[in-house]
Amino acid sequence: MTRELPVEFYDLGCIAYRDSLDWQETKAAEVRAEISADALALLEHPPVYTMGARGGDDHMLLSSSELSETGAELVMTDRGGDITFHGPGQLVLYAILNLRRRGVRPVDHVRCLERIILGTLEAFDLKGRAVKGRPGVWIGHRKISAIGVSIRGGVTMHGAALNVANDLTWFNAIVPCGLHGLGVTSMSRELGIAPPMGDVMVAATAAFAEIYQADVRLAAPAMEPVGGH
Repeated sequence: MTRELPVEFYDLGCIAYRDSLDWQETKAAEVRAEISADALALLEHPPVYTMGARGGDDHMLLSSSELSETGAELVMTDRGGDITFHGPGQLVLYAILNLRRRGVRPVDHVRCLERIILGTLEAFDLKGRAVKGRPGVWIGHRKISAIGVSIRGGVTMHGAALNVANDLTWFNAIVPCGLHGLGVTSMSRELGIAPPMGDVMVAATAAFAEIYQADVRLAAPAMEPVGGH
């Protein structure tokens, strides 16, 4: 892995999922054209279900009318993985990285994202684990972080979502990541108290910098945040 390549850090606040997709597409095109440094974005989303490229229609358990009543929408994406939920209190990490320039294989990128989440949890004395063949991070038999990426022209999009203090009842409407009979958890559930989101962001950024051996630099605001942490 190439050492100390710069990464611009963006705190995007709480933004709509479709807006974050537009931001990622623009930034990925800039990185691909080598007119922008790699980027790390940390953010939250208003309630939304997203379906990855391997998703099954039967993994959304609500009808269209029932889904509409929740106030959330279902968005189809090009990332790997199945269906998951994003909402306030969940920290989302999007990594826009030129893997070719960094000498990182796609499968190793997913492993790096898992290690970043594991390192973030360790900062709060929580021990997670990765499971072979099931991208993401688990505590016991409950999933605490979902991971899904897409790669075009050697540049990544999407990343990881860590349940910090989000409402886990939203997951009742889906088969999370397409895995039947397995539950979800959060840092607040495991700790018995909600850790400050800002502290989790600091830990995640530090873990990213260490694992990717990256020179993380604060970037100018990319857009006006909607809501806040």
